[in-house]
Amino acid sequence: MTLADEHLPVYDVVMRHERRLAVPAPAAWAALKRADLGGSPVTRALLALRGLRRPGAARRRLTLAALANAGFVPLGERPGREVVFGLVGRFWTPSGGRLRVTAAEFREFARPGYARAVWTFAVAEETPGMTRLVTETRVACVDAASRRRFRLYWLLVRPFSSVIRRMMLEAVAREASRARV
Repeated sequence: MTLADEHLPVYDVVMRHERRLAVPAPAAWAALKRADLGGSPVTRALLALRGLRRPGAARRRLTLAALANAGFVPLGERPGREVVFGLVGRFWTPSGGRLRVTAAEFREFARPGYARAVWTFAVAEETPGMTRLVTETRVACVDAASRRRFRLYWLLVRPFSSVIRRMMLEAVAREASRARV
């Protein structure tokens, strides 16, 4: 059972991306922890459009550790293997309607008009020196009205969200290759 399964087993949408890295799993995990997930100009621009970064603000590295400062709630970690963050909001609104919640509040959150999302990163060694890096995002809407709104929003945003995820995996791959040199 994955951490996503533990924290959001039932969901309305899911997005999953993966990349193979030519490094052992511990090196991939270390690269994931160090990588600037928002380092690409494309990622920075898309995150700024979504309001997760302020345009013109001082450039800060977006690491896993920094995600909590961006409003993501650390929900759990299996060191060396998997980490999961949660987010509650009205993602379909211009501001995203994000609420600050604790991990315990996230699990029990059921206020109509909102959705819960989990975002995971996982590494798994497939063969010696070859690791699969996976990111998955799941969203569960609390009620039918929020589900309708979210699905319309998702039609527009999904391709851009996919680009962000792929760019983040690329950032981890670059970090892993730098460490090998």
